Amino acid sequence: MSQNLDVVVFGSCIVDFISYVPRLPRVGETLHGTKFVTGFGGKGANQCVAAARLGSRTAIIGKLGNDPWGSNYRKALESEGVNVDHVKIVKGESTGIAQINVADNGDNQIVIVVGANNSLLPADVGASADLLTRAKILVCQLETPLAGTLEALRTFSGTSIMNAAPAVENVPHDLLHLCSIFCVNETEAALITGVPVETVIQAKGALLKLRDMGCNTVVITLGDKGAIFAPKDNAKVVHVKPCKVDKVVDTTGAGDAFIGALAHFMARNPEAELTQCIAAANKVASLSVQKPGTQTSFPRLSETGLGQDLSSNPCEWEYI
Repeated sequence: MSQNLDVVVFGSCIVDFISYVPRLPRVGETLHGTKFVTGFGGKGANQCVAAARLGSRTAIIGKLGNDPWGSNYRKALESEGVNVDHVKIVKGESTGIAQINVADNGDNQIVIVVGANNSLLPADVGASADLLTRAKILVCQLETPLAGTLEALRTFSGTSIMNAAPAVENVPHDLLHLCSIFCVNETEAALITGVPVETVIQAKGALLKLRDMGCNTVVITLGDKGAIFAPKDNAKVVHVKPCKVDKVVDTTGAGDAFIGALAHFMARNPEAELTQCIAAANKVASLSVQKPGTQTSFPRLSETGLGQDLSSNPCEWEYI
């Protein structure tokens, strides 16, 4: 009998090539970096690993290239306890890659070449029907073709989280309303809505516009300002306060840590308030920025100080 799953991710697998630099380079400028490392990334795989490290039973539906990076990535996902039955190697395609610069202050620049990820299509949803019927939470992003993502959202009958990143202008209406939760950061919210998002109050304006555009529950993450959210048809917007961070080392993957953690806590605590799940996800993201790397920075539950019963965890919030 097939095992039930907490979280299934329909999304990208990308290998990271990370250069650490004193600051981000200007256009046309060459800088000497201080360190170079490779790692496993891609928003889909990142979010899946983040949930798996917290204890979720996870699976990913994705595509890798027919090269050493692809076979190594599949093995790495297996080592994290992720079900990779539907991670396919695509002949004639390269594995997706990301070139990342990380500055001493934690800021980053990222360029991606998605490669085999472009082969993740609607047919892969039908081929993965067994996973989708066994999972509590579906997570999607925008690093793979939109047609496949929309088909996954249409097919899935449980709670779905759409992380609309990397953001695009003129987001299709179906993408907004098919998901249970539409989650973006401040930059993505500003691009999609045309509303500037530099303060919590401005973020509230963007959230309300996203609801007007057709979203159900909206979550906007605000980095060191925490996160805000509001369910559909609820006039009250909740600001979940941030967690204290002693020193920011690397912000790469913090948003993915948040999404994966949110999916995990919602799957494992179906009776919990969304406020509590977001507060716990904030804590996971805050821990991730204090370590270098992407997936390597994601904490395990034992490292978070969080209990499985979210009602016992700290949760500071206010209506705005």
